[in-house]
Amino acid sequence: MTDSLKLPFAGEDIVRRLSSDLVEPSWLLEDRLAALALYLDLPIETNNLFTLYVDLRQARFAEIEPYATTGTASQIADTVPEGAAALIEVAEDKVVARALSAEAIAAGVVIDTFANVLRGRPELLRGALEGGSTLPANDKLAQFARSHAALGLLIHVPANASLVKPIVVRWAAGHPGRGLTSRTLIDVGENASVSVVEEQVNSDPSTQSESDKQSLWWGTTEVRLAQAAVLNFASQQDFGQGTVAIVNRHATLARDAQLNWALASVGAQIHKSRIDNHLVGRGSSVKQVEIGFGNGRQLFDATSYTRHIGADTTGDLLSKGVFLDRARGYYKGMITIERTATGTDSFLGEFAMLMSKQARSVTIPSLEIDQPNVRRASHASSVGPVDESQVFYLMSRGLPREIARKFIVLGFLEPVVARIPLGDAQDRLRNLLEEKWPESTETEAAA
Repeated sequence: MTDSLKLPFAGEDIVRRLSSDLVEPSWLLEDRLAALALYLDLPIETNNLFTLYVDLRQARFAEIEPYATTGTASQIADTVPEGAAALIEVAEDKVVARALSAEAIAAGVVIDTFANVLRGRPELLRGALEGGSTLPANDKLAQFARSHAALGLLIHVPANASLVKPIVVRWAAGHPGRGLTSRTLIDVGENASVSVVEEQVNSDPSTQSESDKQSLWWGTTEVRLAQAAVLNFASQQDFGQGTVAIVNRHATLARDAQLNWALASVGAQIHKSRIDNHLVGRGSSVKQVEIGFGNGRQLFDATSYTRHIGADTTGDLLSKGVFLDRARGYYKGMITIERTATGTDSFLGEFAMLMSKQARSVTIPSLEIDQPNVRRASHASSVGPVDESQVFYLMSRGLPREIARKFIVLGFLEPVVARIPLGDAQDRLRNLLEEKWPESTETEAAA
C-alpha cells in the first residue's frame, strides 16, 4: 500500500542520518529501518470501524521542519520541584533540566536520554526496544515515531523500588515551523511502584501568536510493567492552538501489574492519540480516564485499544469530551477479549457534551469477544447537550444559567483532575479548564 500520509520529512536517508548523528549501535538502526518499512506500508487507519473518522486536513506538514539533532543545554538544573521525586524537562530540541531526589537516587532510578543510556547502560534499552514490541505494529503513526525519533527518554525504576512522590516529565514545544519527534520508555521492575506526571506546554506563546506556521510535537509513551508493578501516569496537554500533537501510548502488563492512566487534553489545533493496553499477565489491571476540552476549531481524535490476554484481567476505561464553538471530537475504542482471557472484567465508556450547535462529536465503543467465560464485557456511550434538568436544579439554587452550565461541565471532567498525583499540577489543570470556558464567543445551548 502506498504512503497515504505524505510526510515531507520521512525517508530512509533521514533515518540513516538521524541514527548516524546520534552514534547509535547497529541494532537500533536496524530497528529504525524495520519501523520505516512498516510506516511506508501501513494506511493511516487499519480498523474499518474507524476509517471514516480520520481527519488531518488541518495539518500543514509541508511547512514544518523537524529538529534533526537534539542536545542538552549547557546549564542543567539540579533542583527537584517541590512535591516531586525527579524531573526531566525538554524545551523544543534540548534537555534543559534533569534532577533526581536523594530518594530516587537511593532507589536506583534512572532518568536520562536514550543517547546517554546507550553510552552507559545499553542493556536497559536493547531488551525493551529491539523488535518494536513496545509500540503497535499496525499503527502508521507509531511506526513513524519509532523510525524517526530524534530524542528518546528513559525512565527506569528497578525491582522493589517505591517512590512516594511523582516523577515530572515536562515538554515545552510550539516554535512556529518546527517540530520534535520523540520516544519515552517507562520500564518498571517487579514489585516496584511509581507515579509520573507529564506536562505538555507551549514553549513561547507570544512567538506562536505572531506566526501562522504550525508546529509539531510527535511522541510516544512506551510502558513495560513487570510482575506486580504499579504505575500511575497523569498527563496534561496544553500546547498552543497552532500545534499539531500526535501521541501513541502503549503498555504491556505482566502478572498482577496495575496501570492507571489519567489524561487531559486542552490545547493544540489537532490532538491525535492512540492508547494500547496489553494485559498479558494473570490478574493485571488498567484504569483509564481521558478527557478533551475543545473550542474554536480544535480537533480531538482519541482511539484506545485494550487487549485482554491473561486470565482474570480487569479494564475500566472512560473517555469524556466537551466541545464548544466549532470544535470536534472523535472517541473510538475497542476491547478485545482473547480466548485465553477467562474471568475478564472490562468496561468502556465514551461520553461527549456539545455546548454549541456547531460542535460535533462521535463516539464508537466496540467489543471483540472470543471467550464467553467472563465476569463482565460492556460498553456505553452518549453525545448530547448539557442535561437541562441539572441546569434547572442549579438555577433553582440561585446560580445564573451560564454559571450552572459551567459547573456541570467542570464536574463532568473532574474524574481526571482528581487523579493527578501532584497538587500543583492538579491546580494548574483546574485553572486551564476554568480559563477555557470564557474563551468561547459562540457558545449557546445545543438544540
